Amino acid sequence: MIRIENLKKQFGETVACDIPSFTINDGDILGLVGNNGAGKTTLFRMLLDLLKPDAGTIDIDGINPALSEEWKDFTGAYIDEGFLIDYLTPEEFFAFVGKISAIEPSIIDERLNEFERFAGGEVLGQKKLIRNLSAGNKQKVGIISALMRTPRLVILDEPFNFLDPSSQNMLKHLITDYQKQTGATIIISSHNLQHTIDISTRIVLLEKGCIIKDLTNESGSSKAELTNYFEKD
Repeated sequence: MIRIENLKKQFGETVACDIPSFTINDGDILGLVGNNGAGKTTLFRMLLDLLKPDAGTIDIDGINPALSEEWKDFTGAYIDEGFLIDYLTPEEFFAFVGKISAIEPSIIDERLNEFERFAGGEVLGQKKLIRNLSAGNKQKVGIISALMRTPRLVILDEPFNFLDPSSQNMLKHLITDYQKQTGATIIISSHNLQHTIDISTRIVLLEKGCIIKDLTNESGSSKAELTNYFEKD
């Protein structure tokens, strides 16, 4: 469970985050939606201790990420290309992730087999450095690296970006199947409203750093309300 209390972040006069109280439950697939500047990535970066809040606290299963690194043992995340090591091949990068996570190479190979269809024959076995991959294939490397350790908390920022339509659909199934198999808590942000509605059990709408709607999403029940919001202008 993740608890947020009185979390605030400003950049100059711009409020990037102002959340008095919020809880993410175990097993949620939580979709964060909002227009540019809503504060989605800022929130992710504070959850991952990549950005210090101006005030407030974050608690991840009883751990303050600013004070302890224990949360990293059960968290997989991909925000952007900065999470990759671009002078390695994908195989070398996955081996590195496995090594620092104390996972045997044979187990890494087994887990990579589970992502073979998503990789689409364009990521593994190509003998290309990550820097020379297309944007979509870099995205796949980042997503696979976030999931291959079987974390129970997954954070993905705009995971559908740069992917072709077939890969986007595969990713939707990958995320929902992963949650069913592991019971993990998964938090995604996306500008693709339909994909977010398709996979999320709960959707939070952010505006100027504030949560303005927290919607259950049983069988896509939030679609009408979210569609009305984004069409209001």
